[in-house]
Amino acid sequence: MIESIFSSHIQSKSIFKGDRDILRPSYIPEELPHREEYIDSLASIMVTALRGDRPSNVLIFGKTGTGKTAVVRYLEREVERLKKENNSELDPNFDDYNVHRVEYVYINCEVVDTHYGVMKNIGNKFIHNWSEQIPFTGWPMEKVYDALKERIDEEPRVVVIILDELDKLISKSGDAVLYHLSKINSELKQSKVSLIGISNSLKFTEFLDPRVKSRLGEEKMIFPPYNADQLKDILGERVKRAFESDTIMDEDVISLCSALAAQEHGDARRALDLLRISTEIAERERKSQVTTNHVYKAKNKIEQDCVREAVMTLPTHSKLVMYSILLSSKNGNEKLTTGEVYAGYEELCGKSGLDSLTQRRIADLISELDMLGLIHARVKSFGRRGRTREIQASVPRLETIRSIEEDDSIVPVNELRSVIQTQTRLM
Repeated sequence: MIESIFSSHIQSKSIFKGDRDILRPSYIPEELPHREEYIDSLASIMVTALRGDRPSNVLIFGKTGTGKTAVVRYLEREVERLKKENNSELDPNFDDYNVHRVEYVYINCEVVDTHYGVMKNIGNKFIHNWSEQIPFTGWPMEKVYDALKERIDEEPRVVVIILDELDKLISKSGDAVLYHLSKINSELKQSKVSLIGISNSLKFTEFLDPRVKSRLGEEKMIFPPYNADQLKDILGERVKRAFESDTIMDEDVISLCSALAAQEHGDARRALDLLRISTEIAERERKSQVTTNHVYKAKNKIEQDCVREAVMTLPTHSKLVMYSILLSSKNGNEKLTTGEVYAGYEELCGKSGLDSLTQRRIADLISELDMLGLIHARVKSFGRRGRTREIQASVPRLETIRSIEEDDSIVPVNELRSVIQTQTRLM
């Protein structure tokens, strides 16, 4: 028998009964507890498509993890199920001809966040010949729009376009894509297009052109956060499918995951991630049961991963500002002024061979880091003697330093050697 580093782990018994993806937010269960009202409301709007007519455009709002995407994808799956059944035998009111002419196109605007990218992805959904597909880049937008319109209108159908994380698209690329898609019905002869926009922010519509706003917001739905009891029901349903019956004996695990997620903003994704990672930690420890101790370990791990992801996606100069703060903290200087941070930043720029930004711009970057929660930048007033900002890190120091040093453009250093004299402390 061939031995490998995985041998001992493969031989250990898995806690999961089947597919562990059941505990991932992307999994759409057969039932969505506490979202039945919203499923029925959206179904009453979208049933128009099953009759061969265009449903109203819908805007769906709600915080992260409140079931917005799950409800929309749930209805999409139901339409696909209807296509596979002989619905005329189930219900004489169903017209199979119309059901089979309903097409869903799902676009995650956090991934596809440009006007060109969104139009390309929608158009290529209906272009099955690879050689004829819209290229990744290079076409004028007018040509992309004409190709999309021509392909959609090749046969009578209702196309429902789902734009998830819509506010991300608007903030980066403006509302041009919504303008084109919201007016496309006036140029189609056979087909009809309906839009479903999903957003975490209620305010993004303030930045829309009035014409787009009036066309897009024909129907609005707002999803409230889940409370702890509702999250407990959601986790309970997933647990029945994901685990053996004797895996989680104590309800305290589910209750704790629900309570921790409810304390933030009723995020079902957070609750599911806590339960899944808790179970994976127990599995690595060769335990047959998950305890509340595993939940707290999972909570710490998730928070560390969030910090790492936030740091890794920072621009280079923001990383250098963060690096300056962390190195000063490592050397015992916990509370810094903007001038002290800037002096350390300049030294790091010199070591990395980068041109430094102005102190005013670095002050803006410090505010952005504060907004992300990576640092605390508190303004301290001294009356007539003026005021200054006290800056200190709010993330694990050594782990964050290691994450920053993974950037090849930053030269790792052990300490800052500059004597900070650019700004006198007000004491």
